[in-house]
Amino acid sequence: MQALESARPDFVSVTYGASGRTRQTTRQLVRRLLRETTLNPIAHLTCVDSSRDETTAIVEEFLDEGVRSFLALRGDPPADAVDWHPHPQGLHTAAELVDLLREIEGRRCAVSPAQAVRATVRPLSVAVAAFPRGNHATGGTRAQDVASLLAKQQAGADFAITQVFFEADAYLGLVAEAREAGVTIPIIPGIIPTTDPDRLLRVQGLTGVPVPRDLLDLLGSADSEADRHRRGIRACVDLVNGVLDGGAPGVHVYTFNQHHAALDLLEGAHLGGSGEARQTL
Repeated sequence: MQALESARPDFVSVTYGASGRTRQTTRQLVRRLLRETTLNPIAHLTCVDSSRDETTAIVEEFLDEGVRSFLALRGDPPADAVDWHPHPQGLHTAAELVDLLREIEGRRCAVSPAQAVRATVRPLSVAVAAFPRGNHATGGTRAQDVASLLAKQQAGADFAITQVFFEADAYLGLVAEAREAGVTIPIIPGIIPTTDPDRLLRVQGLTGVPVPRDLLDLLGSADSEADRHRRGIRACVDLVNGVLDGGAPGVHVYTFNQHHAALDLLEGAHLGGSGEARQTL
């Protein structure tokens, strides 16, 4: 966390396991970020495996801790779930979760003048997910995700962060299609440093986003781990420059709890720590 803090990111997102199974550790890490660093944590929040009342209680806990930013996600079933179904008294879409967050914040402001002042000084920020290739977990197409993104915006989302992708055109195509449909919120590209082929393949299995064969060949033909790292960073810098040149408002770097590749990527793209840096982690 200290190493990432030196890059001066706009925010650091803290993940939330499938069906919220890491709820307590997520809270502990968010609390630590708030108390021990200057970083602005965005707490992930899922909803499909909890009742509306349970989700409300979780949101209240985060707000009481001082959290002012959320990433509102529908959430996926646990990997080992058999015949799994969403909670019958729960929320079923990320747009419904965004709406609930806005409802809770409005209610807290209405009953507490102090909370209303806090909300004026530090407004609640709600991010949502976007999928350049469609949501693999739901079997949705990109067109369906654009419609979902518009619904999230209408519910009160402030910006979106994309799932991983490996070609700039995938992100730029999503943005173009979303703008045509009426989505106006910023869409931040989610970038994974392409230095570890094993991790890339694990991400492919989780997301359904295929890793380009030429990228795997590039990494696989390296003659040392250091050479592979350099090749991966160069390839990823090209991807970052491609989306920034295409108008992306910044980049969200998926660190996987490893800071070296993330910071090398930011340095290579001339984004690390300067006043003009456009990055999140």
